[in-house]
Amino acid sequence: MIMEGSRRYLRNPPDEELMKHESDQRKGVAPPPLETAIPKDAHLVDLPAVDNLGLGDMPIAQAIRNRESRRAFADAAVSLDELSFLLWATQGIRRVHPDGVWSMRTVPSGGARHPYETYLIVRRISGVEPGLYRYSALQHKLVELWTVRPQGVVDIAKACYDQQSARDAAVTFVWTAVPYRTEWRYGPDSLKDILLTGGHICQNLYLACEAIGLGTCAIVAYNQDLLDRLIGVDGHDEISIYVAPVGRPAESE
Repeated sequence: MIMEGSRRYLRNPPDEELMKHESDQRKGVAPPPLETAIPKDAHLVDLPAVDNLGLGDMPIAQAIRNRESRRAFADAAVSLDELSFLLWATQGIRRVHPDGVWSMRTVPSGGARHPYETYLIVRRISGVEPGLYRYSALQHKLVELWTVRPQGVVDIAKACYDQQSARDAAVTFVWTAVPYRTEWRYGPDSLKDILLTGGHICQNLYLACEAIGLGTCAIVAYNQDLLDRLIGVDGHDEISIYVAPVGRPAESE
């Protein structure tokens, strides 16, 4: 079945549409925050500094050669050092504009806008209570959102149509997009860049997992409303986009 109506989203907008649009950046509107604000009373979990971990020394060619989707996970914990490395590899900060206009990270993003937030459904991370966390890339810390799932909120496996990898993972990454971070600069030319950025992030997760003996599998088959509710986003100003369970590969893998 050919989806003619949807294919237009793969194309850049025509020049005349771009030329008549004046972005909020050009209007002088202040840029949106680089990441979601941390509540003042939030419990923060410190992450080990990546430079001191000694992880991820596998040659890049070997990591690329070994890269594959791994769906079966052992009932084993992932260490906080390993989680720190994966978060740095996917959204780690390299440099921040003095006025907070942009951030350079370990993945590319058009105009260095980086519209993504990283949420983690933790099941087995050494030293971290199971629950939902958000990664603060600016502080390299975990922001605890809840350790007891709110009433009426399904678990991550249910939101992903009962996929076993989401049920068995030690930790599941869920990336949300905050569209306005990119729209502030690019307006109608934002959609494709936002989605491509998600691909850059997840590929770094694949390679980082391979480099330290973990596995992951990207998921886009999920119930949008259930996943948004699980993460606690409104589905408009912040939207769940991508899911990736992570764990130690089972021996059968």
